[in-house]
Amino acid sequence: MSADQALQFMSQMMWTGFVVAGPVLFACLIIGLSISVFQVVTQLQEMSLSYVPKLIGAAIVLVLLAPWMLSRLTRFATSLFSIIPTLG
Repeated sequence: MSADQALQFMSQMMWTGFVVAGPVLFACLIIGLSISVFQVVTQLQEMSLSYVPKLIGAAIVLVLLAPWMLSRLTRFATSLFSIIPTLG
């Protein structure tokens, strides 16, 4: 395996990780920002108000997108395993 191949595999791995984790992180970001704006407007500073909706939102996104995430990760792993015999 050359350094170029290793770098390409690492780049593909990082990109796949970002794409799979992106929807959950984006949902948490949007929920967190909206809860923060709500807390500033109402001057309600309850700590659990910021964590619970983010956890619920992340769980909902995970449940809805789990098949897509799993297929994306499976496709990536399959492509890596198919390349192993050619590395020599």
